[in-house]
Amino acid sequence: MADQDLKSRLNPLLVKRYSPRVFDARPIEPGVLQRLFEAARWSASCFNEQPWRFIVASKTNPDAFNRMLSVLVEMNQRWAKGAAALSILSANTVFSHNAKPNKWHLYDAGQAAAHLTVQAMQEGVYVHQMAGFDPQKAITEFSIPAEFVPISAIALGYPGNIEDLPEDLRARELQPRTRKPLSGMVFSKKWGSAAEFVE
Repeated sequence: MADQDLKSRLNPLLVKRYSPRVFDARPIEPGVLQRLFEAARWSASCFNEQPWRFIVASKTNPDAFNRMLSVLVEMNQRWAKGAAALSILSANTVFSHNAKPNKWHLYDAGQAAAHLTVQAMQEGVYVHQMAGFDPQKAITEFSIPAEFVPISAIALGYPGNIEDLPEDLRARELQPRTRKPLSGMVFSKKWGSAAEFVE
């Protein structure tokens, strides 16, 4: 099956999803924000631990928004300042039921972020997740407890006009989305041997 034909059979929200660097100035309605994080809440997790925690700052609260913006690396600050809201995702490294290390905290928090992203697309909100932030500054700025590790920063907003971006960022925004072939990701029998169902 051709790649384009296969793509056409996927959930359109997954196909449409991408991580923009330009957002409209329109705020995200409180009810919409609530639904995004409610979607994250229903994600699966080991022992139903739900280790993820989100700190959210909306542009409707400029002081909180600017504090969160300051946690991002300078390159990300350039475009993320246009987002309607920013968030820091953290995860608990310890199970609450036995105080033992939770080796799956990153995996589970990533799933929660994915749930949030799909719900965001349903709402017409776009999400850009970032590794480019200062975890230690986030811990200090937002009093994140010692057992939690900050994982990513997240920009959220409605899509904006690409012409509003600086030229260098505009060029990156216009690059085509690419993905590695499925045959190099899904194996059968042994590592590197593409699964039979993969064309």
